[in-house]
Amino acid sequence: MSEASKPKNFIREIIDADLESGRHTTIVTRFPPEPNGYLHIGHAKSICLNHGLARDYKGRFHLRFDDTNPAKESTEYVESIQADLRWLGADWGENLFFASNYFEQLFEWAQHLIREGHAFVCDLSAEQMREYRGTLTEPGRPSPYRERSVDENLDLFRRMRAGEFATGAKVLRAKIDMGHPNLNMRDPILYRITHAHHHRTGDQWCIYPTYDFTHGQSDAIEGITHSICTLEFEDHRPLYNWFLEHLPTPSKPRQIEFARLNMTHTLTSKRKLLQLVEEGHVSGWDDPRMPTISGIRRRGYTPESIHEFCDRVGVARRNNTIDLALLEFCLRQDLEERSLRRMVVLDPLKVVITNLPEDAEEWYEGPNHPANEAMGSRKVALTREIYIDRDDFMEDPPRKFFRLGPGREVRLRYACYITCTEVIKDEAGNITELRAEMDPESRGGSTPDGRKVKGTIHWVSAQINVPIEARLYENLFLKEDPEDVEGDGSYLENLNPDSLQVVAAFGEPSLRETDFSLPVQFERKGYFALDPDSDSEQLVFNRSVSLKDSWSKKAGK
Repeated sequence: MSEASKPKNFIREIIDADLESGRHTTIVTRFPPEPNGYLHIGHAKSICLNHGLARDYKGRFHLRFDDTNPAKESTEYVESIQADLRWLGADWGENLFFASNYFEQLFEWAQHLIREGHAFVCDLSAEQMREYRGTLTEPGRPSPYRERSVDENLDLFRRMRAGEFATGAKVLRAKIDMGHPNLNMRDPILYRITHAHHHRTGDQWCIYPTYDFTHGQSDAIEGITHSICTLEFEDHRPLYNWFLEHLPTPSKPRQIEFARLNMTHTLTSKRKLLQLVEEGHVSGWDDPRMPTISGIRRRGYTPESIHEFCDRVGVARRNNTIDLALLEFCLRQDLEERSLRRMVVLDPLKVVITNLPEDAEEWYEGPNHPANEAMGSRKVALTREIYIDRDDFMEDPPRKFFRLGPGREVRLRYACYITCTEVIKDEAGNITELRAEMDPESRGGSTPDGRKVKGTIHWVSAQINVPIEARLYENLFLKEDPEDVEGDGSYLENLNPDSLQVVAAFGEPSLRETDFSLPVQFERKGYFALDPDSDSEQLVFNRSVSLKDSWSKKAGK
């Protein structure tokens, strides 16, 4: 989708109005991940949106890590997030920031709230605070510590920082309104005591600001003009604005919410993705079945396909669920135009061409792309023994089955016509081998008499080939909504036991010399990407996506 064809959305309309009114002259956006897990496809939408706005309005884009929870954060996550943004083409330039850069300033602003009578140190336990908080229909009750003096609160808060109290013993809370209809405004927590090693500041701090207290102030420090968040932060916007109104921040960002990306057959909860990893349901965060950016990158998705997907999904005000088939369509559309073609047999069935000599070795030329001559060609080897895919043969084929069967003739792609003359079985009745005859006049894929065959199949030489491992992926979850379970059931009940099939396959010899910086289509089978597990002894390929949407058919839709 070209820039000119991108539809306007409500966020762009807000930005246009802000620029026209003179409220802003430069647009500054940011992507603010917490480094407590790997990014997923939902984050990709946010990245594309925020970076795209900064790019299109010739503004600035920031990457800021909201690293305020040391118990769950690590440098591993920081590095993986940066790699994901680079892969997507989101360039933050010199604008890499961490909320931990602002810990001292946030501490000073917390003291400012205490001095102004807007914050207090509370000794209630987490359970007691929940009891005092009230409900959606009943107001909360003020903490018995709410009326501590300014001096006492300042002293206690500074002693919290000095490490005098145990983890969880005290918190700093804003003093707003325990009867407010929005529960986020009922004296929310600003600081917690956590004696944990921070991946950047080490043991310098033992109190850490909450996300709500950090988020808006960090935006203000960096001069963010439009703080674009997903809809779950809509109820937090009054609190976001309250902090900006009661603190001497250098700027006043505007929070705007949009619908997060929900997709069929997909979970994006970090907690649940972590559970899948830790319990071994997947091989890691970058397992190609995972919706993480690192997982879909390993599977063979391209940045271009993700951008196209995000453009097609658009920016909405209300949550909806997008069919996974749209993401796969965007990938097929991108890969079709620039994928090299190669023949690979995934389920080999041997065929002996009886009228070829045992030492026969004939080479035929096939295009690297049928619609792009500039991509060149490669050579494929025909020998007496070849492999075809088992599903390209039926002993008793129905009327519209145009592939190989007893007495039937098919074209071997790029090479010749063959006719099946004999079916060989083992004692159990399983087909182990086929015998066939080649039409010598059909070399090159046509005959002097011009007769046509309806079926063309792919193949590889049984002697001159490249053994490979192919990993065939299906949806990780059986149901469109993985959370659709009965009673107290778990989403794990919906895991697809057939989400990964590993097969020993054979590819044409040119695979050894293929430039895998380009995507590859295994002809008639799908698009595949070389996996990092490959080495000089074994090429390993992940099926990125099939050539057609076969899942809906399997699911009986």
